[in-house]
Amino acid sequence: MSDVGEVTADRDVGKQSEGILPAGVDWAVFGISGGFVIAFVAMALIDIDALSALVNIGFAWSTKLFGAYWQILLFLTFFIGLGLAVSRLGAVRLGDAKTPEFSTFKWIAIIMCTLLAGGGVFWAAAEPMAHFLSPPPIFGVEAKTAPAAYAALAQSYLHWGFLAWAIQCSLTSIVLMHLHYNKGLPLKPRTLLYPVFGEKIYKSWYGSLTDAVCVIAVVAGTVGPIGFLGLQVGYGFNELFGLANNYSTQLMIIVGLVGIYTLSAVSGVHKGIQMLSTLNIFLAVGLMAFILLFGPTAFIFDGFIHSFGLYLDKFIPMATFRANPGWLDWWTVFFWGWFLGYGPLMAMFVAKISNGRTIRQMVGVVSILAPIVTAFWFTIIGGSGIAFEMATPGVISEPFTGFNLPAAMFAITQQLPAGFLISVLFLILTITFVATTGDSMTYTISMVMTGTEHPPKGLRIFWGIMMGSLAAILISLGSGGVSALQSFIVVTAVPVSLVLLPSLWTGPQIARQLAKDQGLIADK
Repeated sequence: MSDVGEVTADRDVGKQSEGILPAGVDWAVFGISGGFVIAFVAMALIDIDALSALVNIGFAWSTKLFGAYWQILLFLTFFIGLGLAVSRLGAVRLGDAKTPEFSTFKWIAIIMCTLLAGGGVFWAAAEPMAHFLSPPPIFGVEAKTAPAAYAALAQSYLHWGFLAWAIQCSLTSIVLMHLHYNKGLPLKPRTLLYPVFGEKIYKSWYGSLTDAVCVIAVVAGTVGPIGFLGLQVGYGFNELFGLANNYSTQLMIIVGLVGIYTLSAVSGVHKGIQMLSTLNIFLAVGLMAFILLFGPTAFIFDGFIHSFGLYLDKFIPMATFRANPGWLDWWTVFFWGWFLGYGPLMAMFVAKISNGRTIRQMVGVVSILAPIVTAFWFTIIGGSGIAFEMATPGVISEPFTGFNLPAAMFAITQQLPAGFLISVLFLILTITFVATTGDSMTYTISMVMTGTEHPPKGLRIFWGIMMGSLAAILISLGSGGVSALQSFIVVTAVPVSLVLLPSLWTGPQIARQLAKDQGLIADK
């Protein structure tokens, strides 16, 4: 393995080495990733049942063989990152800027909106209700009772909490920020492997394959929510305005979404992406305040305090639970595969917007603050649904039958004062949530193709339209096409998780070397 001390000492090796900073598009990565995604959609059009069967086989194989490894990887990533943050190494400043480029509020807004994405609305309503109706096996509580309500929220906190956030951009962003800003290496997924393979990673087929697999995982994970947004918002338009929930309506929704996030990506991080994230945060906070005032306020606070305490008490048992593989594969391991697939590109994006931040600031926001805010958000939305269901059995669970995510959301909002208006605002919030992920991932995929922080606008437009077009084609087949692609991200998580693995030791090594360089610890 390459010595990280040597990595720090020679800050210009990336700029001096031929081929490490490519001029223009990396056509190998472009061809592999784009070609694979097009082939996937083509097979879906030819025989969706055969494709779904293949994806299901890959899904089962991935979760069975790698599920335990993923649980350990997320667990270690969180605790190692937390250890760095609370130690003297937490004061290490990352990047080459003396002060951060974004204000703290704008920086947190971008991170929250990008990483929470569309799951922040429909999953926040649906997952707690699913666990309330069918409690996770680790708790051993009776369904539809107060203990089941607290267990349901605690399990949702695990899936969208400390571990899920930490794997996105804690240790990996430390590695990328140092190697990119201090050494001039390209901002690409393969750079995470530079401390292991050295410069060979930029001149080999496995380097290109690493980038391509990471792009495929993110395209699968982003096209899925775009497609589901068309289906879910189409359902909402039908419920609220009586519009036909057909392909024309769904296509119109996707076209509008693609236009929003592509324009945002083209305008750049400092304009469109920042503005869209800020708008999203204000709307989300406004809706939170309304539900706190006019919803089941007492249950929300009681549920959050009790369930968060339960989450902390059962944190290690839940994080390492292996006693029921069938349940685990379709819940915890599925989510871990989904989040792992986003890992390298999310780390790249956070590295891009975090220049000048310290390790303590980044880990504190990503691994602690954001998960706590997410847990409270899930309590406000999902907890309200549970409270309404306990007061009037069937009011939420009946619309939710068949795991109908948007039906659960609208059933909850209809119980609130001004239910129609609140439902419309939640539709808008869902669109902006997905758009913030769409614009950031469009921007980041384009960065992978060029290895630069400012990829050509034409490339951003291409990937923005490409992902929207893929989603439009897949929803023409019904929810099965989008589901197959979204499940496929779990398969892609297998190689992606191996890309993330070295950060467990290279992240701390780089942090320690930077601490020496910055005079924070003695250089022995």
